Amino acid sequence: MPVLSVPAIAPIFLLIVSNIVMTFAWYGHLKFPGKAIWLVVLASWGLAFFEYCFAVPANRIGHTVYSAAQLKTMQEVITLIVFAVFSVLYLKEAFTWNHAIGFGLIGLGAWFVFAGPFR
Repeated sequence: MPVLSVPAIAPIFLLIVSNIVMTFAWYGHLKFPGKAIWLVVLASWGLAFFEYCFAVPANRIGHTVYSAAQLKTMQEVITLIVFAVFSVLYLKEAFTWNHAIGFGLIGLGAWFVFAGPFR
């Protein structure tokens, strides 16, 4: 069975692709500070269209298995991971202990969302 046909797994892969595209839309232009703002806004909008082509199906498929809160939490955790890799590899920025601790605390929050209600 192809991975993208499994409702519990497909949203993860679709959200990863979505977040990679959106990270470039939001932050990729930072390497080109000399470009006109209207040009980078148009380029970002163009990329955002493709991001939506992955994000919307991810949420539609994922909502058959996950709650909206779980999907949003999954998206945020994926965003942080994608952004951390992007900022180090593409923007050549340092990833510090402060970042790791902050992202870890957000990850702890995500665990509480997926843990379900406490009784």
